[in-house]
Amino acid sequence: MHYMLILLVFLLLWITLRNRKAVTAKKAMQKRKREDKPEMIELAKRFIGKECLISSFDSSHQFAGTIREVSDSAILIENRGGMEAVNLDFVIRIREYPKNKRGRKLSIVPD
Repeated sequence: MHYMLILLVFLLLWITLRNRKAVTAKKAMQKRKREDKPEMIELAKRFIGKECLISSFDSSHQFAGTIREVSDSAILIENRGGMEAVNLDFVIRIREYPKNKRGRKLSIVPD
């Protein structure tokens, strides 16, 4: 009986956390659609040809690679595995890959 109650509580917590991420993503997309995106597009175009780190809204997804193209809704990134497209609605941060004093890429990136 106690195990069923614990399982039920765990299940409810898991569903709540999962829904919270979905609601956050939906709010971010609605906010971006209300606002003008040309500013973010123009800022992203400054990084074309540079090796960058791109963070998404939930901070658990980070993309690394060289930005090749920026369109109205996506960023095209080239990395070791090939090409990758990232939806611009979910991007919250773009920065150049940090380098040390000698100009080499850092192996551990502090945030």
